[in-house]
Amino acid sequence: MDRDAILLTPGPLTTTLRTKLAMLKDWGSWDADFNAVTAQLRSRLLDVVHGRDTHVVVPLQGSGTFSVEAAVATVVPRNGHVLVPDNGAYCKRAARLTQMMGRKATVLPLAEERPIDVAAVEAALHSDASITHVVLVHCETGTGVENPLAAIAAVCERHGKGLIVDAMSSFGALPIDTRALRFDALVAASGKCLEGVPGMGFVLLRKAILDGCAGNSQSLAMDLHDQHVYMEKTGQWRFTPPTHVVAALAEATAQFVEEGGQPARLARYADNCRTLVGGMAALGFRPFLAPEVQAPIIVTFHAPAHAAYDFKRFYASAKARGFLLYPGKLTQLETFRVGCIGAIGRNEMQQAVHAVADTLREMGIASGAPAL
Repeated sequence: MDRDAILLTPGPLTTTLRTKLAMLKDWGSWDADFNAVTAQLRSRLLDVVHGRDTHVVVPLQGSGTFSVEAAVATVVPRNGHVLVPDNGAYCKRAARLTQMMGRKATVLPLAEERPIDVAAVEAALHSDASITHVVLVHCETGTGVENPLAAIAAVCERHGKGLIVDAMSSFGALPIDTRALRFDALVAASGKCLEGVPGMGFVLLRKAILDGCAGNSQSLAMDLHDQHVYMEKTGQWRFTPPTHVVAALAEATAQFVEEGGQPARLARYADNCRTLVGGMAALGFRPFLAPEVQAPIIVTFHAPAHAAYDFKRFYASAKARGFLLYPGKLTQLETFRVGCIGAIGRNEMQQAVHAVADTLREMGIASGAPAL
């Protein structure tokens, strides 16, 4: 094969050659040139959501989950109470990390196949005045459903509650505008819709709450308030930054701007999603979600009903043809997932469908239709 496999996952993603080449230079972590890269990157990240007037960006080493944990620990006081509306695996993870940091967490269980019920969230806030914050997963990539960020933000503002948004799989693709909605913290990462490489998260913190965050975190390395104060004072990261990852993300965000920003990226991903779903439907596959609630980020498909289907074989055969798929995240149904994001377009999605068709033939499966 004369190219790397196409990553049809929710991250890491396929990246451009320009992004890969940006990692070939070594940087001094305290050097003025690297500090300038960090500063420019932070500025561009704010621009994605029109947040220069209202928010700051605090970068953090590690995966996106590191930054979710850091955001909750920094923003929520130790006696705070967090409501987590739960319609998927990453909501459950948010609730678990909140509890492990000693914050009280109330989980609001909701159906996996539907967006979060705004009325149910409002009812929960009405019934328990001790709730101080809501953690919302914007795009629940366990299924691919888009949750109603603007409506939840409005409910939180109306009730005077803080809002922490896990925008890991939506930032840069789905519309988020700080001028139209209020959140205390929004978390994303380098290896998602900005099409960088994994290794760095970042949190947008609302300026109005910054002073109140001092001393909340029980972690030295993950205290975002401390990181922000130090970075504003020195231009530097407190601890060794992932220099090559930062450089790659700076290059990726330059390409993001060149492409036309969030609207252009959403258009490309939406076209990828339509191409994928249409092609897979022709092979008999059925998505788990209804079309009207499907975000163009990752699609969960029901597994074929055929007795010969085995995900490990299916995955290996698709991989041999140059495409990496993703296992399902549901507990009650057998599924698999196919991502629509990364530095790919319609051609790659069509090729992926052809690879799946070839895989079915190899496995002796006539149709991808589920047992429904």
